[in-house]
Amino acid sequence: MEDTLVPIVVCGILFLGLPWIIFHYVTQWKRARGLSIEDENLLDGLHDLARRLEERLATIERIVAADNPNWRPSVPDRNERSGPREVHRDTDDWQGRA
Repeated sequence: MEDTLVPIVVCGILFLGLPWIIFHYVTQWKRARGLSIEDENLLDGLHDLARRLEERLATIERIVAADNPNWRPSVPDRNERSGPREVHRDTDDWQGRA
């Protein structure tokens, strides 16, 4: 009895269990590949918050620089930075879907 039960269980695990686990996780990865609407909204909010904080820091640095001429800001002024800082969004999302 045990001689026939072990091969049946092993074959069941190899040919049914293992492929089921693989296909289950493959479909989970495909489903979770993109960003959800909540994630996109969170990223947009964080981007806006970072932009506002950067503007506040620049304002504080200008005030301190006006009060103390020997003080130098740790980061160059926004106008002196190289490269564009604006992010342009297309109507398509990051995966190219409309």
